[in-house]
Amino acid sequence: MKHPKGGGFKRGGKKGSTDSDPFFEQETKKRRKVSTYEDEDIESIDSDAEENGFHGEDRKGVDEAAEEEEDEFADETAGEKRKRLAEALLLRTREAQRRQREERDDDEEDDEDDDDIVKTLMKKQQEDSGRVRRTIASSVQEPLSSDEFSVIVKHRKSVVSVALSDEDTRGFSASKDGTILHWDVSSGKSDKYKWPSDDVLKSHGMKVREPRSKKHSRESLALAVSSDGRYLATGGVDRHVHIWDVRTREHVQAFPGHRNTVSCLCFRHGTAELYSGSFDRSVKAWNVEDKAFVQDSFGHQDEILAIDALRKERALTVGRDRTMLLHKMPETSRTIYRAPASSLESCCFISDTEYLSGSDNGTVALWGMLKKKPVFLLKNAHAVVADGTTTNGKILTSQFSTSYS
Repeated sequence: MKHPKGGGFKRGGKKGSTDSDPFFEQETKKRRKVSTYEDEDIESIDSDAEENGFHGEDRKGVDEAAEEEEDEFADETAGEKRKRLAEALLLRTREAQRRQREERDDDEEDDEDDDDIVKTLMKKQQEDSGRVRRTIASSVQEPLSSDEFSVIVKHRKSVVSVALSDEDTRGFSASKDGTILHWDVSSGKSDKYKWPSDDVLKSHGMKVREPRSKKHSRESLALAVSSDGRYLATGGVDRHVHIWDVRTREHVQAFPGHRNTVSCLCFRHGTAELYSGSFDRSVKAWNVEDKAFVQDSFGHQDEILAIDALRKERALTVGRDRTMLLHKMPETSRTIYRAPASSLESCCFISDTEYLSGSDNGTVALWGMLKKKPVFLLKNAHAVVADGTTTNGKILTSQFSTSYS
């Protein structure tokens, strides 16, 4: 069989030689051809810059200005940067005050203007640090006597969770019968939240399981309302966190992720960030507006029973493991506070540095951020006698008051 010209191996040549193989000759030519373009500079126009009207030297001038600005602050220290940003903030605040004064046609003195600027900056600093307190004493009504209350029965089974909006005009309740009710506080009227079909729940992100009973799967153990009153969050035995639109009373989203019953919920004040605690011993953070999972935090050795949060990215939780944890969400760290004797069942923030906890033996404990043990213990805070009343003869009630910061 004759080989084509230039192909195969020459007789007497070195075995395995590829000098005359046209395949390798062609590959070499291709590589040489590509290499002729490697050192060439190809000019191109950025499509974004072209759309914004920057062509050629215009775009070059913008880039040079940005580089000059970067070079100007390249050797800037952290202290100098803080000073520069503070001066810029002060300048913007003065400009805003000047515009407001012009709109009002006021002829205020410079000292009064400076006082307004100081108050504005102080308020902003307190908001950023989470130390703002609402002045509500003038709007609080006198407490009613213990005899002046009404009992409204709408649920068919025990009520397991309630929530109240920030403006105190709307209430929410959940029961073991799987129903969620929206209450008008002044009139006592209620509306029922209707669960959507399984197909709608699947489209909203829920992983539908085969429950023992459909009503049992919809049993909600926790409720929380956002600060703006727009969203209602519910959680229960179906292991999902459900988000409802308060205005339309419609189901918006279902967050899967917990491996056991969702036992407690709370919104971070002033935000759409939601914290959930579960019997699976984890705390998860969700962004309701973005409909997204943010992060989770661990640390408890037993079921989580209660959770609370203020404005900062901190979550306070208690559980059956007799511990209270302060979760620092951005740092993914936590501080552990250990109760003296029994399981903790409730907790709340007083401020960013002080907390309250309630245990199953009737003890209320006051905690400080810098101490791992209670600062003060009030034992038998609700001592119960045989007839279900307290030692002073009043019906047993328990409520913690929290500050808004």
